[in-house]
Amino acid sequence: MRRLASGESQVSVGGAFGVGQSTVSQVTWRFIESIEERARHHLKWPEPERMDQIKSELETACRLPNCCGAVRATHIIMTLPAVESSDDWRDQESNYRMFLQGVVDHEMRFLDIVTGWPGSMTMSLLLKFSGFFKLCEAGKRLHGPVKMSAERAEIREFIVGDCAYPLLPWLMTPYEGKGLSASMASFNAAHKGAVSLALRALSQLKGAWRILHKVMWWPDKHKLPNIILVCCLLHNIIIDCGDEVHSGVALADHHDPGYKGQNCQQEDPLGQTMRENISRHLHCYEASLLS
Repeated sequence: MRRLASGESQVSVGGAFGVGQSTVSQVTWRFIESIEERARHHLKWPEPERMDQIKSELETACRLPNCCGAVRATHIIMTLPAVESSDDWRDQESNYRMFLQGVVDHEMRFLDIVTGWPGSMTMSLLLKFSGFFKLCEAGKRLHGPVKMSAERAEIREFIVGDCAYPLLPWLMTPYEGKGLSASMASFNAAHKGAVSLALRALSQLKGAWRILHKVMWWPDKHKLPNIILVCCLLHNIIIDCGDEVHSGVALADHHDPGYKGQNCQQEDPLGQTMRENISRHLHCYEASLLS
């Protein structure tokens, strides 16, 4: 656990405990395998009753009806041996990186993750290659009861993501451009609050488990996804046990420092209609508070 939490090299950790590098490697990997085997239940898609609670909490906090969570991706930086170096793993910042995509709830608990994909991909492409996307498109996820808006329009279950993602019937992205209407501005404000949960979750994850924040020297690309998964499991275990994370644990800077944002221009017509329904609902709700 020291290796995962500190991000220190195996040599440094071994020196602190008076053991060799190989021992640190073996003990760390046994710990990872044990957590994978025994703690998988801490990261799973919620049952309907639990999802109802999540949606209620998100609507209270962010005013978004039927919102099930927020999605965001981050990069794990690697230094690869020359024989393994490939442009597939080189991102737009010329770093070798592996992606982690996470969907989080109102408590910043990971509900779904995907990792193992190279950092050269865009976030929108990573989403489309994920099992989560396939389940949503097949109607097997985010398929719960619809809610009726203030104007009696249907609002289905959805998650939120920033402009790096496509606007889909089940994935709401913000309005862009100048001269936004009052209802659009209301939507963007509520949307920003929900998306911030995913950003904070990733900052907290990388702050608590620094191995994900520091440059990983010559990692086994086949084992790195296991390390990432276990760090996400440990993140969730802390939340599930009701333990408070010290305020200084989360990263002080962005979870992807120096990384330029992406912009996906794809907008599904049904997604546009959904976003308009939510925007009008928020505007009507705010107007009712003033009357």
